[in-house]
Amino acid sequence: MAALQPTSLSKHPLSSGTPTQIFGSKVQSGDLLPTQFRFWTSFRSKTGVKLKASAEPPALTRELKGDELKGIMEMESGCDLFDKLKNGFLSFKSHKYMENLECYQALAKGQAPKFMVIACADSRVCPSTILGFEPGEAFMVRNVANMVPTYESGPSETNAALEFAVNSLEVENVFIIGHSCCGGIRALMSMQDKAESSSFIRSWVIVGKNAKLSTKAAASNLSFDQQCTHCEKESINNSLLNLLTYPWIEEKVKKGMLSLHGGYYDFVNCTFEKWTLDYKGSIMNGKNRVVMKDRLFWC
Repeated sequence: MAALQPTSLSKHPLSSGTPTQIFGSKVQSGDLLPTQFRFWTSFRSKTGVKLKASAEPPALTRELKGDELKGIMEMESGCDLFDKLKNGFLSFKSHKYMENLECYQALAKGQAPKFMVIACADSRVCPSTILGFEPGEAFMVRNVANMVPTYESGPSETNAALEFAVNSLEVENVFIIGHSCCGGIRALMSMQDKAESSSFIRSWVIVGKNAKLSTKAAASNLSFDQQCTHCEKESINNSLLNLLTYPWIEEKVKKGMLSLHGGYYDFVNCTFEKWTLDYKGSIMNGKNRVVMKDRLFWC
């Protein structure tokens, strides 16, 4: 007998005693024959759910096992998640895309963003949501703990994005955005200095080692949570200095063609700090410490 393949599922079989139908098909001699599945639920039976299939050849009846029932429930749950995404897309299309059709048609021909944003991959801190970036306004890369490795560290997806944004798109601003309660920074602060590990996370967050060292030196009297908060901001400045290790970035900053900014989003209190790297002041400090200017606090 050829395999029966359900293609769509209506409401959950446990939600009602009414039979729920799944429509599929069966291949026989090159023809497609309609097949119907019906689920019946019995709350008083320990056997749970039974499946009856009516088609040619004659009907088949068997009991669904626990794992099979669980799989059906998980499938429905997954459908619910994507229903939400579908509704979100259709809402975007009707309320944003169609209402700003000329703008989106222009974007289809190319992009010219003013910002390159480097933010954390954390699901709670989407820069577009927090700062209101519209499509075409910011070229973004998100990674664990919003870090920028040095030029000498070699290729990564972050510096590949930087190269494209700075040299091809010619953005005017690079904006590194950190945030409160950062798991990547917490992992960095928790690491034993000489511990060896094959962890991808450890191999990545070690980029912020200098931020950890300066935090330990400046805030050793604080609690671990307070040290992590301190390091979240220190790591942003560490990455700003790392940007200056890229010759093509430093050259544009020196000429005034590119500005480097830091930002910190505290989602516990919903506040935002923004500052700009003072290139001349930082150079006078041997590029070992960020000198800030144009510091703002939004609340």
